[in-house]
Amino acid sequence: MTVTLDAAEVAALGPVAAVAAVREALAGGLDPDGGGVPRTVVPLAHGQGLLMPAEYGGWYGVKVATVAPGNPARGLRRINATYLLHDSATLTPVALLDGVALTALRTPAVSVAACLERLRALAARYGGLRLVVFGAGPQGEGHVAAVRAHVPVADVTVVTRRGGAVPGWADRHPAAGDRGVAAAVRRAQVVVTATSACEPVLDGRLLSDEAVVLAVGSHEPDVREVDGALMGRATVLVESRETALREAGDVVLAVREGALDPDLLVTLADLIDGGAVAPADRPLVVKTCGMGWQDLVVAVAAHRRKEGTPVERR
Repeated sequence: MTVTLDAAEVAALGPVAAVAAVREALAGGLDPDGGGVPRTVVPLAHGQGLLMPAEYGGWYGVKVATVAPGNPARGLRRINATYLLHDSATLTPVALLDGVALTALRTPAVSVAACLERLRALAARYGGLRLVVFGAGPQGEGHVAAVRAHVPVADVTVVTRRGGAVPGWADRHPAAGDRGVAAAVRRAQVVVTATSACEPVLDGRLLSDEAVVLAVGSHEPDVREVDGALMGRATVLVESRETALREAGDVVLAVREGALDPDLLVTLADLIDGGAVAPADRPLVVKTCGMGWQDLVVAVAAHRRKEGTPVERR
């Protein structure tokens, strides 16, 4: 029997359990560079279709998503998605999940899983972290929630092109050109870029050497949110070298400019299971594009929660 998890049931897993699911999979030997199926992008008349399959740990799943840039003007969601989870031994479907809620949960989970030790060290030093978030959509909000679930947060500035009303998860909402934005970036311990921008949204020279940047807005090789100046002075952490060099414009364009050596990219597996250490005296940029295995391990955790199946934590 196929069970259905609506958006609320997916979200009920929560960021702590979602981060744990990502870290457990990597610590258990999942290799993002080990033969996963790349995202399939289907050009459509009014946007894109995305197919993201993955198999791991006795499960197979696929997310079917669409991106319709014209939808916000119609009062509709820009991104829609559905996730179908199967038992990989019998290939029978076991759960149908709301894919938008799943994406909103797993993307921040991957970001936080990648830099959890750094966030904890900064929180121990400052007591509460100062965040600047470029983008007021679900990913901006989700990243703040995921960080808050793991460490104290003192202050959140959300930045958009025009500014506006302050969302409940932030303390202020200036426009990108406002005088105070640069000062907020200089003071921030964490900067999130979760926009649809094609060009960098911040000056990478402003960030402190201890800052963490969580860049999640783009998954195309010719667009970016983070400039080469920052990528060149930072430790750059990616989900997968192959994926980053194929899909991450922040990485691809910095390499093309000569600002970033691709051999110096650090992966999630290197950091969580391989013993790599990100130097504390350089900015840390976590650049993710989204991969099928991430949806899968978080979907499995959400399914197990609904079914009452205990999940072993590391």
